[in-house]
Amino acid sequence: MQSVDVLVRGRGAVGSSLALSLAAQGLSVGMTGAPEQRRPSDVRAYALNAASVALLSELKIWGSLPADAFCPVYDMVVCGDAAVGQPAGRLSFSAWQQGLRELAVIVDAAELEAQLAVALRFSPHVHDVADNTPAALTALCEGRESSARTALGVGFEPRPYGHRALAARLVSDRPHQGTARQWFQPGGEVLALLPFERPAAGASYGLVWSCDEARAQQLQAMPAAEFEQELNAVTAGAAGELSLGSERSSWPLALARADAVSGPGWVLLGDAAHIVHPLAGQGLNLGLGDVAALSRVLAGRASWRPLGDERLLRRYARERLAPTLAMGELTDALQRLFAHASPAAQGLRNRGLDALNQLAPVKRWLTQRALGL
Repeated sequence: MQSVDVLVRGRGAVGSSLALSLAAQGLSVGMTGAPEQRRPSDVRAYALNAASVALLSELKIWGSLPADAFCPVYDMVVCGDAAVGQPAGRLSFSAWQQGLRELAVIVDAAELEAQLAVALRFSPHVHDVADNTPAALTALCEGRESSARTALGVGFEPRPYGHRALAARLVSDRPHQGTARQWFQPGGEVLALLPFERPAAGASYGLVWSCDEARAQQLQAMPAAEFEQELNAVTAGAAGELSLGSERSSWPLALARADAVSGPGWVLLGDAAHIVHPLAGQGLNLGLGDVAALSRVLAGRASWRPLGDERLLRRYARERLAPTLAMGELTDALQRLFAHASPAAQGLRNRGLDALNQLAPVKRWLTQRALGL
């Protein structure tokens, strides 16, 4: 059986990006499993930061996306949950005030993965191979349910939030103007609207609504008109009158981090290494950050050092420790902060949002961390 330099397990956005990045270095890359079929019902949308867009541009993927497959975010408004007798707190971010072109870019998940699949088919250094193909390095990008990670004996114990994220595409009766919106509600419920161009150019949103299991199931089962009424009650007209533009889907939420992300001849990337709450929209950004870091480490290795050298791979592990740990802790802390339903806690966090909104240096620092700068 012919061997490859790197065996990539997982054909999602992280695994595909890694394969293309390493192939560009001239390494032979094997990918396992059958390519995923594009699902017409896929309503996922990714919020990508500047570092992720730069990586995808370098891989010649970003420029191949259709014009309506992505939408820049110029402004973001975060609203707290109003305490009894007190207004809701408010925190806003502006690309213009930060001296940036955009705060983030929202991209159609299915379209991005389709373009990655096309690029892989035309890469002369990437091949479809069997699971047992010999390789100097195996990169596990299989997602949170990675069987190969389990076979290695790496600990990965998700801590469930008892919440689900419900996703859908929405259409508004007024333009979104590149503004993302987020509402924190009692009980740790978070509703986010991501400006988008599909199904209606200039007036669509990607919805991510995280709430407890029972409410998520109730929302998903509601007739469309009843769901829209509930949705518009929470958003209170801030984004216009919203209606469903797709089916609804949902998935469970948890926080997890692998006990180790590298070892002799193997590395973990993306959701196989870490999962975080989606309230900051940083899941794929962390995964693509893994890709960029591993690619740099392998490109900078001494010519005599094997790709699977354990000490070499520890450089990757060290580089990714701080950003993944920090993002996991930050999103977890925010979720838990807004999970407290007492009026005193509500008032405190709303005043905190208002106070933070006045601190320009802190807002700039938060923006830079989110953008990967």
